[in-house]
Order: sequence, then structure tokens, then C-alpha cells
Amino acid sequence: MQRRSTEEFDCLPYVVKLLNGYMWVYYGIVKPNSILVATINGFGAVLELVYVTIFLIFAPPRTRAITATLFGVLDVVFPIGAVLVTQIFCNREMQIDVSGFLSLLFSVATYGSPLSIMKTVVRTKSVEYMPFLLSFILFINGLTWTVYALLTNDWFIGIPNGSGFVLGTAQLVLYAIYWKPKQSKTTSDHVDDGWQHESLMLNN
Repeated sequence: MQRRSTEEFDCLPYVVKLLNGYMWVYYGIVKPNSILVATINGFGAVLELVYVTIFLIFAPPRTRAITATLFGVLDVVFPIGAVLVTQIFCNREMQIDVSGFLSLLFSVATYGSPLSIMKTVVRTKSVEYMPFLLSFILFINGLTWTVYALLTNDWFIGIPNGSGFVLGTAQLVLYAIYWKPKQSKTTSDHVDDGWQHESLMLNN
């Protein structure tokens, strides 16, 4: 917003995270005693909707058209279709399984995104584009939801968040190995770059 440009940022992480949030909200609604899943991911979905809106406002014309198309297909048509199909043709148990599987699928995909930045860290032997705060949040987020999944015996939540916990731990280990003082960029620029690499992190 300050630069009035999306620069080299990609719209797909924000669009997919919004879809991921939708699916977790639906899962939290159809599964009994899962209000925390629905409300927390509902908040995340609202934030992602704001991010996508900002992206649409400041993106150049061609990127804006691509973003609008992806948003329409992935964030409007697909979730509405998924809800309608499961509500019409599936019983409650099947609704839980389908929404849980879709949520797990998208979450695994989003949690896999840090692998690219970890590869960059190893290749460059620098944590310049892997801010510590984001790695620490990934670690805590994965740990917290993994514990929640164990307590509620919910493998739909446990599998992706367990993966996130492992990846978060690996990032902290890499940070400890490759961290070194460097002043080539400002703190705000580091955070901006880090959010782009980590932007597919699971809402919940």
C-alpha cells in the first residue's frame, strides 16, 4: 500500500490461503465441538480477503486480471460448489470427512511452501530471506495445533500441523546454523520478503 504496487509478489499464495481458510471454517462448522477451528480460521479468512482485495487494487492490469480469475474460480466457485454438493448429497459424517480431507490437502500444500526458502537458505548459507519471527510462529503454530489434534483425536488437523511443526523446527535449526549479522536490507524489507516466501502458511 505504501509503494502502491504489488511489485514481484505472486497472487497465488493469498488466493490459496483464502480458500484454505474457507475449507477449515466449513470443517469447523460441520464437525461437532469444533468452534475454535471455525472461528480462528474465519478470522484468518477475513484477513486473507483483505490481502487479496489490496492485491487487486494495486496489481498491474494483466496481474489483476489473472488474480481476479483465480479468485473467482478458487475462492468463489469452488468453495460454494463444495458446500452445496456436500450439503445436498452427503450425510453429516461424509460432510466431515470431505471437508476435513480438502482442508488437510490444502494445508499440506501451504505448509510445503517453506521448503523453497529452506533450500535457498542452504544454497546461499544465509537466512536473509527467512525472518526468525516467521519461522518461530510457524513452529509455535504447528506445535499448538498438533497438541490440539492429539487431544481431540483429529488427524485432519494433526497431519498438516504436525508437518508444520517439523518444518518450523527445521527452519529454527537452519537459522541457528546460518544466522550472521548483516545490514544489507532494512528490517521491514526482510519481513516483506519473508511474508512472500511464507505466505502459504496455514491459517490455523
